[in-house]
Amino acid sequence: MRSSANSLTLTNAETERLALRSQTFVVAWSALLVSLLALSYSYSRGILLLYGDAVAHLHIARRLIDSRTPGLRQLGSVWLPLPHLLLVPFVARLEWWQSGLAGAFPSMGAYILGTAGMYRLARFWLQPRTALLAVVFFALNPGLLYMQTTAMNEPLFLAVMIWAVVLIIEYGRALEADETRRAVQLLIGAGVVLVAGIFTRYDGWVFTFLVWLVALGKMLRKRRWNSPVRGAFVLFTLILAIAPLVWMVYSARQFGDPLDFLRGPYSAQAIEARTATPGSPHYPGWHSMRVAELYFFKAAELGAVPERFANLLLILSLAGGAAGAIRWRHRDGMTALLLWFPAPFYAYSIAYGSVPIFIPIWWPHSWYNTRYGMEMLPIFALSLAFLVACVTDGIARFKPSIVPWVLATAALLMVAGNVALLRAKPLVLDEAIANSRTRISFEVAYAHALEMLPENSTILAYTSEHVGAFQRAGVALKRTINESDYYEWAPALKDPAKAADFVIATDGDRVAQAVAARPDGLTLINIVCSTGQPCARFYRSDRRAASGSITQK
Repeated sequence: MRSSANSLTLTNAETERLALRSQTFVVAWSALLVSLLALSYSYSRGILLLYGDAVAHLHIARRLIDSRTPGLRQLGSVWLPLPHLLLVPFVARLEWWQSGLAGAFPSMGAYILGTAGMYRLARFWLQPRTALLAVVFFALNPGLLYMQTTAMNEPLFLAVMIWAVVLIIEYGRALEADETRRAVQLLIGAGVVLVAGIFTRYDGWVFTFLVWLVALGKMLRKRRWNSPVRGAFVLFTLILAIAPLVWMVYSARQFGDPLDFLRGPYSAQAIEARTATPGSPHYPGWHSMRVAELYFFKAAELGAVPERFANLLLILSLAGGAAGAIRWRHRDGMTALLLWFPAPFYAYSIAYGSVPIFIPIWWPHSWYNTRYGMEMLPIFALSLAFLVACVTDGIARFKPSIVPWVLATAALLMVAGNVALLRAKPLVLDEAIANSRTRISFEVAYAHALEMLPENSTILAYTSEHVGAFQRAGVALKRTINESDYYEWAPALKDPAKAADFVIATDGDRVAQAVAARPDGLTLINIVCSTGQPCARFYRSDRRAASGSITQK
């Protein structure tokens, strides 16, 4: 009789999991439809390449297969490699690289996975209708819908955060139900997801450690250390520890410093030192955790709801998060607090990590790194759903007939808020437009000048700043000798006229310095200038032209 009861319990548990899986697939297919509509909007308006970082991500992915020295050494030193590796199959198609469409496909996949994960996460505690509120708030956010059409890595990291929490909660429940095999599978799955996060953003390194602590706590609390799960936990620990070491070894081998991403010439610290104006005040939040947290939360709020409701959102989220953690504390409600991790992480990063955030309503009244606030979307969505669940459960005791109306009202308010954000222009899109105006006009003119060069010519140029021009012109990167070509770059700078058919010197860059030092054999043939941008000077190599190595246009 007892065995039959256990079998029946397991069967019921399996039936519930299958039903949840079916519901999750419906959410995922719905997210796909919304994702495609957003892509149609962004593509038709030509806004896929507004972010300079999106252009740079596509550049790194493209040069892995299209450069004079293709291969993994082209991954660079600061940005982590997974987003670029995911882009490679798509940037291989020249038209998709040129239009920016290549960047949309991995981000759209991450958005769909993140939305499905949001539903799975909410269903741990909430009924389907209430869980859908979290999905509506998260998935219909206009800023996220825009970002998932670009090569930016925020959608990917959001999916990692959500699914890591989902899997670690399911792992804890499998331990409690004594489903050893399933617990092992879930723990290894969580490890794979977290490794993806480690190779996506440095936030993931700290987040991974916090999730590891939670996993360890569940194992010790359930007293499963002497079970077969122990081996899985050791493997889980090893892969999480090795992943960042792999990146450090790569950095040491390629750039001579295992912490090049932290203190090298392209690190946040070095960039902030180069761009800071001597004698001017530091950016807001510098060495002040309080101010840094205020800026981060405000960026998160403005990206999630209209400005007039920004403070209210934070208050409701704090209330809902606390209520959910307390009410479901015996059902892993406290584990959901992992999603609050970006708040202290970015407060510290702003204060002491040279990572400023600028928002238009506060000094310096500009846009910079506002997208970091997007990492709060999952916890905002879940906390609001928790709050609605607590309210409706209280109402159901006295007047259950109005509960559906409360849920419908909450859903309509969320949709209305997202519509208002869309009409006002999402914060991240505003930033992209504001910071791309001068760059795009310059790169369009630059691209026209590149199109005038013979197709079989070689070009010496520094490409990290304005590779968007080469992208727009469809110039294969293997035609260029640039800073990522480890064997040809330094010799080419010593004698530019000998190295390439054409030399492009942008004010102040390494090529401009080389031309100034060794101008012989070069003839200036074109100058491209644009307001707010440096000038690019095109030189023809007379020596190579005389040899007849190219056909002049």
